[in-house]
Amino acid sequence: MTAVPQSSAQASPLASLPVVIIGAGPIGLAAAANAQARGMSAVVLEAGPAAGASVSAWAHVRLFSPWSELVDPTAEKLLAPTGWVAPDQGAYPTGGDWVADYLTPLASALDATDEVQVRFDARVVGVGRASRDRMVDSGRADDAFAVHVDGPSGRERLLARAVIDASGTWTKPNPLGADGYPALGEPEVAGRITYGIPDFTDPQVVARFAGKHVALAGKGASAQNVLVGLGELAAQHPSTKVSWLLRRPAVGDAFGGGDNDQLEQRGKLGQDARTAAASGLVTTLTQFRTGSVDTQVDGRLVLTSVDGQQVVDVDEVIVVTGFRPDFTFLSEVRLDLDPALGAVRVLADQIRPDLHSCGDVAPHGHRELTQPEPHLYLVGMKSYGRAPSFLAMTGFEQVRSVVAAIDGDLEAADRVELVLPETGVCGGSGLFDGAPAASEAGGCCGTAPALSIVSAPEAITIGASPASASTSCG
Repeated sequence: MTAVPQSSAQASPLASLPVVIIGAGPIGLAAAANAQARGMSAVVLEAGPAAGASVSAWAHVRLFSPWSELVDPTAEKLLAPTGWVAPDQGAYPTGGDWVADYLTPLASALDATDEVQVRFDARVVGVGRASRDRMVDSGRADDAFAVHVDGPSGRERLLARAVIDASGTWTKPNPLGADGYPALGEPEVAGRITYGIPDFTDPQVVARFAGKHVALAGKGASAQNVLVGLGELAAQHPSTKVSWLLRRPAVGDAFGGGDNDQLEQRGKLGQDARTAAASGLVTTLTQFRTGSVDTQVDGRLVLTSVDGQQVVDVDEVIVVTGFRPDFTFLSEVRLDLDPALGAVRVLADQIRPDLHSCGDVAPHGHRELTQPEPHLYLVGMKSYGRAPSFLAMTGFEQVRSVVAAIDGDLEAADRVELVLPETGVCGGSGLFDGAPAASEAGGCCGTAPALSIVSAPEAITIGASPASASTSCG
């Protein structure tokens, strides 16, 4: 263990307790790496069976960001002595590559240290203050957190000095329904609905959608990816039919800026999606806000908009309408969230998708992310709530600052070690395996995809949403 200066935090009665980190995604593991580098005890709790479980759910999607922007610098230092071989810094990985070549070895390296324990199949179901519910003020800030976990051996209660919630948003896709809740009948036909970007290179996926009538709900890079995938599928299976459902009154800028797009990748994706939408295979319905889903006599579906429009004879539905954070397990702690986005309130004005692109969020840390519950931090994609675009390198900066603050090193916590360009660089889902090179793939900024993991070029020494197919990058 590397010797570190004794801080005021380390001298407190809670110093013997670990920091609990929720989520073993890119940002959660980066938080653990920063804790380990400071000699701090940490427990990473991952609901899935392995590191990057949510990223694995979109393993087929290629990121727009190169490897140089997807590896936390502190994590890289931990990996270097283990024999880990850094990927080609200029290459663009898929989600599966990110897991196999970085997240999995990082989780193993962390778990092999004396400071960090990484636990899988460990779902956090409650976070509170030990012996105090949310109403109690007395002694609250000085007491430990009680973290309730469902694991292979049942329910257990862990005490923690601090909690870093990097659980992301992947597990809470927005529904098809227009009210923010599932449409009437939506839960009953869940087996016919795909939330996110299907892998159209998978034979089972091809068999599911080929020659079928597919209703696609959503816009932005997520919908663009699906339109391109369905277009390629329809070229091989001409009986495939697509109904594209948009809540907006017109297509408008749904395809981005094309040749004028500052991001070549995003522009190319938009052009390819525009071509697919105009191919004659796609019927576009605007102002379609789904109110109900019913089953026809023949077993196919009929989707009815709240204004009475209908799409009939639907075989499959693909929903790419965004994601939202899960706050159910934080009901006994005190939060300060933006009422619209569900984001950390201080960040909200910088990340509203109708006002900002993904590149213009200033680097930020513990002071912006702190909650009314001392030493509870929401980081990564979860800190952005329902806002679609997240900077992976911004997440690395978040946890560097947060961990330093927990350690009592406010000088380091307040220092900014990341400088982003004014426009930012988007990363997120490109097309699919076997698709064009990264320079020909798509992008996300400004088109409000359902979910994006994005990153920006490093400036100094700092090293996600693929659109809708990304994980919670927590």
